[in-house]
This record gives sequence, structure tokens and C-alpha cells, in this order.
Amino acid sequence: MPLHKGAGPQPEPDADLRRLALNPFFGEANPVSGMTEAPPRHRLPDEPLPPATAYQLVHDELMLDGNSRLNLATFVTTWMEPQASVLMAECRDKNMIDKDEYPRTAELERRCVAMLAELWHAPDPQATVGCSTTGSSEACMLAGMALKRRWAKRNADRYPSREARPNLVMGVNVQVCWEKFCEFWEVEARLVPMEGERYHLDPRAAAELCDENTIGVVAVLGSTFDGSYEPVAELCAALDKLAERTGLDIPVHVDGASGAMVAPFLDEDLEWDFRLPRVASINTSGHKYGLVYPGVGWALWRSAEELPEELVFRVNYLGGEMPTFALNFSRPGAQVVAQYYTFLRLGRAGYRAVQQASRDVARGLAERIDSLGDFELLTRGDQLPVFAFTTSPEVTAYDVFDVSRRLRERGWLVPAYTFPAHREDLSVLRVVCRNGFSADLAALFLSDLEQLLPELRRQPRPAPRAGTEATAFHH
Repeated sequence: MPLHKGAGPQPEPDADLRRLALNPFFGEANPVSGMTEAPPRHRLPDEPLPPATAYQLVHDELMLDGNSRLNLATFVTTWMEPQASVLMAECRDKNMIDKDEYPRTAELERRCVAMLAELWHAPDPQATVGCSTTGSSEACMLAGMALKRRWAKRNADRYPSREARPNLVMGVNVQVCWEKFCEFWEVEARLVPMEGERYHLDPRAAAELCDENTIGVVAVLGSTFDGSYEPVAELCAALDKLAERTGLDIPVHVDGASGAMVAPFLDEDLEWDFRLPRVASINTSGHKYGLVYPGVGWALWRSAEELPEELVFRVNYLGGEMPTFALNFSRPGAQVVAQYYTFLRLGRAGYRAVQQASRDVARGLAERIDSLGDFELLTRGDQLPVFAFTTSPEVTAYDVFDVSRRLRERGWLVPAYTFPAHREDLSVLRVVCRNGFSADLAALFLSDLEQLLPELRRQPRPAPRAGTEATAFHH
């Protein structure tokens, strides 16, 4: 969550402006004093407002937000069917933690875990354990905690000590939640840098960073930087050789925040999941390519052996003793219900059709942008339905940040950002194609981009950037 400090820099408007701020058509009288001016912004109002007035005031302010359907920065689902919205509204008052009071909601969660275990080729789906979360960030935290606890138990004679500081190996392209995990749980982050045109983890380099204090290696199935899959099978093979040579048995966690709901349907022969014995756990975001509104994620472990029992809690003050493993306690059950609805509604064939349509749009749009001549593609949308591109070397009048700013004027939110260590010289734009971003919308986006180019080409130089390198995106 973002941190906020007090009321911020904006002062309260004076009395005259507060009176002018209120539309006379909002004129339902306040039941106590009558409504003659807008309510304060940074303190509780003294009196209640009529519900219709309160709604209209909030609704009008939210009009200044961007259009989520035109947000090509986010991986998060921005469209669901009306029936899903109705189900979510019916379940918004159900607390997911209270499984004894809401047993059918808990049963739908259990079914989703079982469906994912089968989808990800768990060797024994009945032995697979898993849970819903608020998103992949929480799921990654839980997976990291399990990796650390298993390592600590194996090294109880050495840990805790100065000589036995746990470490986690991953590519520098991981999502920021892994940096948070390492900071919060006091684990050393060992990052494999980018090199040349390799924009994610290198299996051999990852294996070389492992030692007796490595709790695991994270592989990302679908990098948020460019949409590419990391080579999970090659990583596992490199760690197998390490085990043969040194005896070090390093588990792998697959962060499949996006790709774990794409690869099973479009890349069925790709081995990245529980088919690889070294993969101990997998997470995904139901609210990304799982096609559910935020926020729901999933974390699964190959078996109970990969999830230490002492991390699972049982409470009886809600009327039952259902085991739970989560960082949060109370949270709504609506998103879990929506995930089950989507699984039931689409099935394998439906998911395959939706994800294929997104990939087709991504590939087609990437090819058209490549043909403009001003840009070079880093990826082409043929793994995740996501592609990244930068300006061609001969383009000197503008940069990717200029393009991002100008597209925002047309309503399109396209992130521009720099790459991390060893490739800080590279600045790119990235387009995320989701369900709801149709071929028609892609054509409109391309038309707007083409209309901007002549004016951008006439610039004497790229516009200066103030304060931050990134636009609408941050890792």
C-alpha cells in the first residue's frame, strides 16, 4: 500500500469556494442543518450527508482517474461479465477467514486449489496444499517464508548465527514483492543481473550464486519488464547438476503471477510447473490472467512437506478450527467466488480462447509498431501477451518518455521506464494486452501513436525529465 502523510499539500478551499464547489442540483437538504457548502476534505464533516449527495461528490471526483480499460500498464483485470459482478456483490459481506460460518465459500476456495493443482501437473493433486491470498505479493511472501523455514530446520545446528545468513537467488527483473520479502524477513537477495540482450535470469549464473545458505531460487514465468518467460526447466537442470556436484539440494519457486495462467493453455508442452521435481511451490494472480477483478492470488505447494506445519495456524474463536496460512486475516470472499465462477464459466477451452486472443492482439500490434520504423522491439508478445519496445538508434528528437506523455494526452496509459543493473542505459515502453483490449482498441491505439509521430519527430531534442525516470510504472 502507498504511504500517505497527513492532509498533503493542498489547503482547504475558503468558504466562498466551498459554496461554489457544490452543484445546486445536489440540493438534498442535510437532515440537520441544510446543505449550503461542500464538506471538508481532510477532516470528518460535522454532520451526515444524504447518501445520494455523498455518492455524487465521490463519483465526480473519481472521474479524474484514468480509464482502466485504456491502461496498458497494468496486468490487472479491468473487465468481467455482469454475472460475475452480481456474484461479487452478493458475497462482498462474507469474510473469507470465517470458514465455519461460510462453508460453501470455503469449499469453492478448496475447489479452486484442486483445479490449479491439476492444471499445474501436481504429481498427486490430493497431496497438494494451497490457499487463496490477496494477490501474488502475499503469495510470494508465503512461499518465501516456507522456503526460509525449511532451510532453517535443515540447518538448525548453524542457524541463527552470523555465519548462516539465509539468501535467496533470483533475477534482477523480479517484481518488487521479492525485494520486500528479503527486507522484511532478513534474507540476503542475490540478484542475477541482466546482460546484453538477456533481460532475465540466467540458469548457470543463478546456480553459481547458490551455497549452503540458499533457501531457494525464484524463477519468473512472465517478467513484468518485457513479458518473457524465464527458462524454468533449464534452471532446474542447472540446480540438478549443482546437487550432483556439491550435494546442495536447492528448491525452486515459480512466480507465475501472470504466466501460470497463460502457459497451461497456450504453451502446453512447456515444462515449468510441478512436472519438474525441483519445483516446490508456485504462485499466480487470479486478478491478472486469471481474469478476476483485484484482489485474489493463489499459492500452491507440491505437498505438505514443502509447507512447514508450524506456519499453519488454527483459531477456534470464529466457531471452527480451519487451518489457515496467510499474512492477512479478514478479507472478502467475493474474489474467490469470482475465481470459481470464471473457472466454471470458461473451462480449459474458454481460457485457451481468451488467452490466445490476447496473444494474437499483442503479436499483431507489436508487428505494426515494428513496421513504423521509429521503434525496435525487445519482445513480440509471443509468451505473455505483453511486449516491450524502445526507440530506434537513429531517433534523436524524442525518447520513450516523450511518447508515454503524449499518449497519456489521448487517454492511453503506457509505462516508460529504465531497466535495472547492467542495462540502465535501456529505456522502454511496455504494452500489456489483456482480455477486453480488443483488436479494435489496438487499432485505435496504433492510430493515435501514428498521429503523434510527426510532431515528435519535429522536436529539437527529447523533453527534459523532472524528478523521476519512470512514467506510470515502477519496480
